[in-house]
Amino acid sequence: MRIATWNINNIHSRLPLLLAWLDATRPDVVALQEIKSTERDFPMAELQSAGYGALVVGQKTWNGVALLARGSDPVLIRRALPGDPQDAQARYLEAAIGGVIVASLYLPNGNPWPGPKFDYKLAWFERLIAHAAELWKTDHPVVLAGDYNVVPTDADIYSPKTWLDNALLRPEPREAYRRLLEQGWTDALRKLHPKEPVYTFWDYRRNRWARNAGLRIDHLLLSKSLKARLVGAGVDKPVRGIEGASDHAPAWVDLA
Repeated sequence: MRIATWNINNIHSRLPLLLAWLDATRPDVVALQEIKSTERDFPMAELQSAGYGALVVGQKTWNGVALLARGSDPVLIRRALPGDPQDAQARYLEAAIGGVIVASLYLPNGNPWPGPKFDYKLAWFERLIAHAAELWKTDHPVVLAGDYNVVPTDADIYSPKTWLDNALLRPEPREAYRRLLEQGWTDALRKLHPKEPVYTFWDYRRNRWARNAGLRIDHLLLSKSLKARLVGAGVDKPVRGIEGASDHAPAWVDLA
């Protein structure tokens, strides 16, 4: 079973790229972020023609998450992260797919730091930690997949020097990510690639793609019962190099 996550950065402008990637790689589950689409405008028919059922939590212009399932329809569990009923941003979707609970999450970027956007990022992270703890207690197989907008360590970035004041590298979200892992979750990419550089995001600016000046901010966290089933993990890096691509590349895990 292959579960992938991809910040597609506008599903409408990158739909041909998405369909081509689905056809080439045939993942069983895909968590999408930053779809920048309402549910009404989401390209459901095109994805169904490609063999995928979908659930969507959309938002016009910004944010938005989706879950795709090959050959089936995801079974909705929740459409929002618990903890703040006033939060209207479309950043979390959770469903049962093939016997696994999969969440597609888009953690706030938090820039500029300091400021209200950074405060919202930390508050959202605390809500995620609380909900993840409840999921962990169930002993169900769970994958928390998405764009976390946090670089966990200096080993997850080409060079931290010019990013120290960026919300992706601030110590507070890094500490929050560490506390999330302390619940027992397995960071699949780092588990199978403990030493080599693994990047999922290359900024459009300053020629960073050509220089491989990347960051690892897209993560797939596995619950206890899935740790022993982890047999593969990687990043479809060449997708980032296609003309008109998202600034993120798809990351994935294979489960036995």
